[in-house]
Amino acid sequence: MTKPVIGFIGLGLMGGNMVENLQKRGYQLNVMDLNKDAVATCVARGAKAVSSAKELAAASDIVMLCLTTSAVVEKLVYGDDGILAGIKEGSVLIDFGTSIPSSTRKIGADLAAKGAGMIDAPLGRTPAHAKDGLLNIMAAGDIDTFNKVKPVLDDQGENVFHLGELGAGHTTKLINNFMGMTTVCAMSQAFAVAKLAGVDRQQLFDIMSAGPSNSPFMKFCKNYAVDGVSDLGFSIANANKDLGYFLKMVEDLGTESKIAEGSSANLQAAFDEGLGNGNVPEIFDYFVKLAK
Repeated sequence: MTKPVIGFIGLGLMGGNMVENLQKRGYQLNVMDLNKDAVATCVARGAKAVSSAKELAAASDIVMLCLTTSAVVEKLVYGDDGILAGIKEGSVLIDFGTSIPSSTRKIGADLAAKGAGMIDAPLGRTPAHAKDGLLNIMAAGDIDTFNKVKPVLDDQGENVFHLGELGAGHTTKLINNFMGMTTVCAMSQAFAVAKLAGVDRQQLFDIMSAGPSNSPFMKFCKNYAVDGVSDLGFSIANANKDLGYFLKMVEDLGTESKIAEGSSANLQAAFDEGLGNGNVPEIFDYFVKLAK
């Protein structure tokens, strides 16, 4: 059976490795990114470079996005030379990024009006897993559309979940990141308060990790706050963006989250202090310096 032609926009560390994996598995790709070196790397392996999202969509059976924000996704979908202007009937758009669910559902409806489908499929694991096709993929959308693209998703992910109607993937990812980033903020401040109070941080970790608070996130926080090793590959800037999206989502649901508001305020303050490029446990440095 002939493999579908894939158009891929967003060749950052994750997206670039996803493309390399797909190329190794025999897929033909059309690629687009502002980083010309990243495009050239894919072209050297046999991909075709395109100049617009419209051109990419018209030449592809499946369009994949691995982008930074909902605003960027919407710009590429709705621009004059955008995906919506070029996508073919029967094609499918897959958004692998972390986006606002209400935006995802709007795009899905507009694609459906042109006879195209959409899957939101945010990712778990690392770029190294992407290169080997071992990602965790939280996919959602119409079950027939999901089944249509599942063979390709299986080539990209070790664990591929179908979570329900369109938007459920992005909703699940935002809930997951709310839990994770709030946990890191709380644990990082715990270590910062211990430092300010003169309590041995290694002993604090030994005590907390012997009880139900123990978790991989605690270890990431300890690695930085105690050992100075920053090894959680997720930036304060990205965490700040995701908490903002979570707050928008709960607002759309007619509720609120004071916990998320607190975490978001701390992440924003750390970002404003110039720590945005650091990994999330580095918010410890912000908490240590924080004055009343």
